[in-house]
Amino acid sequence: MTDFSDLVDGYRRFRTADWRRQRERWSELKEGQSPKVMVIACSDSRVDPAQVFDTLPGEIFVVRNVAALVPPFETGGGHHGVSAALEFAVTQLKVEEVVVMGHGKCGGCQAALTQGFADAKPGEGGFIADWVHLLDGAREKVQAEHLEGAEATRAMELEAVRTSIENLRTFPFVTKGEDAGTLKLRGAYFAIADGILHVMEDDGAFKPAWTEAA
Repeated sequence: MTDFSDLVDGYRRFRTADWRRQRERWSELKEGQSPKVMVIACSDSRVDPAQVFDTLPGEIFVVRNVAALVPPFETGGGHHGVSAALEFAVTQLKVEEVVVMGHGKCGGCQAALTQGFADAKPGEGGFIADWVHLLDGAREKVQAEHLEGAEATRAMELEAVRTSIENLRTFPFVTKGEDAGTLKLRGAYFAIADGILHVMEDDGAFKPAWTEAA
């Protein structure tokens, strides 16, 4: 199993290999960042957006959380980490696209679907329950389709992406960008089992971005 000493060893390999090969790139990044794409992804260790999209340093602005969720716009109390990152990306970095990337075998979506932490206290699953409460509407949609097992799980994972896209549109600066044609919202889903990325179309359906014949 990887521990911190393994991570430090990895840094040493990076410092003597990739960092040296991309010295020009890193030199440019000293002056600041100008990514064109923001990716909202899950914290799951198996779905690193930089790896899935094969990007260079500085190409994508990433925020990760349980189930790749975006909360609706609201100005009440609490700490708004996702909202702050979104605000910075759209209003300060002027990104041109925001991508919500869900994935297969998502524990957060499974928790929302089964309500496994519904009565848990903070520190015992309560924080998770409060967060995936954002998917209550998605769970109701899946349940209304009377799906079970793997079909229900997959449907929930896709519905979570749609939910976050809907919530993105509750932010005034997001809809302003969409209306002006300076910002596009994208949905994606990475299936861990086969490594295939599915892209959400305008009608909300997901289609593979790559097949064996491509």
